[in-house]
Amino acid sequence: MGSDQRPLAIALMGPTASGKTAAAIALAKAHGGEIVSVDSALVYRGLDIGAAKPDAVEQDGVPHHLLDLRDPWQTYSAAEFAADATAAVQGIVARGGLPILAGGTGLYFRALLQGLSAMPEADPSLRAQISAEAASLGWAALHAQLADVDPLAASRIHATDPQRIQRALEVYRLTGKPISYWQAQPGTARLPLRVLKVILAPAERAVLHQRIERRFDLMLENGFLDEVRGLRALPEMAAVAAPLDLPAIRAVGYRQAWQFLDGQGSQAEFRDKGVFATRQLAKRQLTWLRGELDARWFDPASEMGRLQDAVSLFLQR
Repeated sequence: MGSDQRPLAIALMGPTASGKTAAAIALAKAHGGEIVSVDSALVYRGLDIGAAKPDAVEQDGVPHHLLDLRDPWQTYSAAEFAADATAAVQGIVARGGLPILAGGTGLYFRALLQGLSAMPEADPSLRAQISAEAASLGWAALHAQLADVDPLAASRIHATDPQRIQRALEVYRLTGKPISYWQAQPGTARLPLRVLKVILAPAERAVLHQRIERRFDLMLENGFLDEVRGLRALPEMAAVAAPLDLPAIRAVGYRQAWQFLDGQGSQAEFRDKGVFATRQLAKRQLTWLRGELDARWFDPASEMGRLQDAVSLFLQR
């Protein structure tokens, strides 16, 4: 039997604030790699400080792909990501480089590595209708509607996750079948790679919480609120009727900053809400990561050497 000739790639996963950016750059420099961002916030122009987007200095000469693809008033789907990421990976392989898929957006990883089910495309008018319903009734009420028509999806989607609630209701209303039905159907072709999955996460949850808190405070020191003020001042953003429903502004931290600048609460309350929301994001990411049974876990504080060794051994096969 012939050996597996598929190109090699590294999938570097982990919760927010676990140190994925620095680790990915170190791996890329050590092994001739290029980084493909797997992060739903980094695709948006203008989401820099609050999304921890690496600037030119932090990138340290390592090519990065899938940053700044859309304006913050636009949308970007998992299917678009899969197509763009596939093209980026193919280019890296053609140049003889090592694709390093780095980020924390589980849906994007699944779309790229496992393929997507054949669900209908987004319907802007129906999405606007669902958003209007949410503005009137609240997302909790729409989550209850979802539970009536698709209990399985509702059990997987948190009542405070408007993007996924909206998509699940949209699919049901467009097709008459629940999104869980479509997700169970055969998907598109997987990316033809041999992938080493590694997860970077502190062994102790308290350590991750400390990292999240320190990073959020550093973002505030670096002008996060001024960044959001700049987004609010854009004419295209001012023309959006419900900016808090935009995927970009739903990104963790940005929603809380937007609400604070709308006059909701004190700056101290905003800071606490931002830290709490980031912790909740990390909790959801860790829940997803525990389902990646073929991945290896490494603690960023003590096991970076082991991570490098594991990658080196994989590449020597």
